[in-house]
Amino acid sequence: MTETGRATELIALTERSTAHNYHPLPVVIADGEGAWVTDVEGRRYLDCLAAYSAVNFGHRNPEIVAAVREQLDRVTLTSRAFHHDQLGPFARELADLAGKDLVLPMNTGAEAVETAIKVARKWGYEVKGVPEDQATIIVADGNFHGRTISIISFSTDATARTHFGPFTPGFRVVPYGDPPALADAIDDTTVAVLIEPIQGEAGVVVPPDGYLSQVRQLCDARGVLFVADEIQSGLGRAGTTFACDHEDVIPDLYILGKALGGGIVPVSAVVGNNDVLGVIHPGEHGSTFGGNPLACAAGRAVVSMLSTGTWQRTATELGRHLFDGLSQLADKGLLEVRGRGLWAGIDIDPDLMSGRQACEHLLAEGILAKDTHGSTIRLAPPLVITAEEIDLVVDALFRVLTGKGAAR
Repeated sequence: MTETGRATELIALTERSTAHNYHPLPVVIADGEGAWVTDVEGRRYLDCLAAYSAVNFGHRNPEIVAAVREQLDRVTLTSRAFHHDQLGPFARELADLAGKDLVLPMNTGAEAVETAIKVARKWGYEVKGVPEDQATIIVADGNFHGRTISIISFSTDATARTHFGPFTPGFRVVPYGDPPALADAIDDTTVAVLIEPIQGEAGVVVPPDGYLSQVRQLCDARGVLFVADEIQSGLGRAGTTFACDHEDVIPDLYILGKALGGGIVPVSAVVGNNDVLGVIHPGEHGSTFGGNPLACAAGRAVVSMLSTGTWQRTATELGRHLFDGLSQLADKGLLEVRGRGLWAGIDIDPDLMSGRQACEHLLAEGILAKDTHGSTIRLAPPLVITAEEIDLVVDALFRVLTGKGAAR
């Protein structure tokens, strides 16, 4: 069988054997290193999605791989029924990175969001004094925090919600980036404001300057927790350790995931102080795999790498280079370019093509990207990408927009 035939067969097998909850591009990846992946046909592609920021530090980052490989030879899973020698150090190091007291480790990002919701509600009842079963949490329209039932209950994406009800009550939706609307929505039942400092799935939407500071001030004034979902925006992607750092804002709870596992294992966490996370007691919340030795080994490597500040500076510098390049395409069909650090949301003139079509054309140019919401695409390459490789991306996008690209 030819390699081309193998790719076709593997795609067909996947379509026959898995539920159709994704619509992937027609490429079958078999290998990856750094910012590049190789498909079963031997073609190389520059990865500009980085698994939605889960691969911030590149495919098979040597430092993270070494830490995980060493742990593989020792112990991988104990469950939280027992202590193990990686959890305490991981939690302490991550808490220190965030300037907090405690870490509640989980696995996936959605699981961490669910955890933060439970913590906020329990804090509301036991600390703030909200009457039982009346707690409310305020979220923003355009949000994306996952796809569990509770989370889609406050999604404004019809695709995520349709035919999945009934939904979990207790949430109020306000416009993103609108402090007066937020202030009007807070009442005595409000226990938390849950927002993304930068909305990723919405198309890398950066809020107006000062928004995060105003959210923090409102939460302080009204006795409400500020919960920041930094699953995509955190851990170096936005050019800082956390996107909230751009306004020197410290939330009550950080929700972390994706890059925390180094692109190797799923690792997530809720990070906060004793006065909030301390409301959780044994038996009230848990996860068999949450905080397992292998995950902690990967997480410790990630935290160690971020503690130097080098990755954050790299994202800032390369981000400037990316946005400088994209600015040269303003008259080629780009309606708007948004972002921060090495993270860009690009709105393409829908009269030219849809976001999906743009990504298909980029695939033919050897670039992997992902569309969202019509004619928007996102660029989030691993932070190991070089300036020269960013130029390849910009040049490929130029060819796509001007119709000069050639099918591979």
